[in-house]
This record gives sequence, C-alpha cells and structure tokens, in this order.
Amino acid sequence: MKKDPMKTTSLDELTDKYIGKKGTPKRDSFENELRLDLLGEAIKQARKERNLTQEQLGKLIGVQKAQISKIENSLTDARFETILKVFKALNAKINFNIELLDQKVNIA
Repeated sequence: MKKDPMKTTSLDELTDKYIGKKGTPKRDSFENELRLDLLGEAIKQARKERNLTQEQLGKLIGVQKAQISKIENSLTDARFETILKVFKALNAKINFNIELLDQKVNIA
C-alpha cells in the first residue's frame, strides 16, 4: 500500500487560519502580545545573566520588585521610559525596527 506524502503547513498558514490574517484586529492583538512576551523574556534573561534579583533591578531603576515581575511576565503595559531604564540598568544595548506600512500620509 502506497502512503501519501505528508502535507506540511507553515506557521504563517496556521496563524492565518486560527488567529486571523495580517492586518485584522485579532491578529494585530496577538502579535502585540507576542512582542510583549518576547520583551519580558529578554529582560528576564538579561537580569539573570547579570546575577540580579527582581528586587535589585527594581532598586536600580526606582520601582518595586512587583513592577519588574509584571514586566517580565507581560502582565503590564510598562511605560517606554521604564523599559529604557531597565535596559540601561542591565547595561544592554537595544535596537528598534520601524516598519512603515503602505499608508498614505496627507499633510495639510
């Protein structure tokens, strides 16, 4: 008996099917949450590599341990200024990518 070849599906195809196509509100929300999760995980890894506790990192930037925990676990929308302070305290270089969408901008 001949077996049919296994069909493979890309992550993008699965995400489109179960979350929604790019540009839809549900997909945008999903991708935003994913970015926050990745940011929190990056902060946690950098903090551990510097052998700092959440409390110690909090003291370095002037916030409570609970705030650091919330940032690492993506439980809060931390202010951009706070995130920059965290990376500065961790002596970490950060890069941001900006992608312009295909939208017209009218200047009056």
